[in-house]
Amino acid sequence: MRIAFRLEYFTIAWMVIEVTVAIVAGVVAHSIALIAFGLDSLIELFAAVVVIWQLNGLTADREPREQMALRLISFTFFALAIYVTIEAIIDLSRGSHPEVSAAGIALAAAALVVMPLLFLSKLRVARRIDNVPLAADAHESLFCGTLAAVLLIGLALNAAFGWWWADPVAALTVAAFAVREGLEAWWESSGEPPPGRRSRPVSPHSGRPRSR
Repeated sequence: MRIAFRLEYFTIAWMVIEVTVAIVAGVVAHSIALIAFGLDSLIELFAAVVVIWQLNGLTADREPREQMALRLISFTFFALAIYVTIEAIIDLSRGSHPEVSAAGIALAAAALVVMPLLFLSKLRVARRIDNVPLAADAHESLFCGTLAAVLLIGLALNAAFGWWWADPVAALTVAAFAVREGLEAWWESSGEPPPGRRSRPVSPHSGRPRSR
C-alpha cells in the first residue's frame, strides 16, 4: 500500500511541473494543444488526489468511494473535451498561427518517457492490491503519454514545416481521447459495460476493468 501512495505523490509532483510548463508555454506560444495538454495534466493531478483520498478510506465503504472516484475523474475529462473542442475550432476558423515552443517540445518528449513507466508501475501495484481507481489512474498515465506523443507531433510539424493547423488538430485529438476516457470511467463507476460491449470482471489479475 505504501508503494501506491508513493506513486500517487510522485504523480502529483510531476503533474505540477507539467501543468505549469504546458500552460505557461501554451499561453506564450498561443498553442491550444499545449494548453490542452496542461489541462489534461491538471486532471491527472486531480485524479491522483482522488485516488489518495480513496486509498485512505480503503478499509471502510470501499465500493462507494471507488464509484465516486471514477465519476469525479469522468466529469473532469468531459470538461476538458468541451473546452478544448471550442478553443480548437475557434483557432481553426481564425487561422491562428501558434509560435514554436522549445519548452513545449521538451516537455512532451519527457512525458513520453515518464508516463508509460508510471503506467506500468501503477498497474502492477493496482493488480496486487485489487484497487480499481488506482488501475484507472494508471490508464490515465498511459493516456497522458499518448497525448504527449500527439502533442509532440503537432508541435514538431509546426516547428519544422510551419503547419499551424497541426496544433488545433492535435488539440481536437486530445478532446476525442478525453471523451473516450471519460465514458469508460463513467461506465466503470456504474459497474456495467458500455452499450453493445461486454465487461471484463475486476480481479487482482485483471487490473482496470476494460470493455471489449
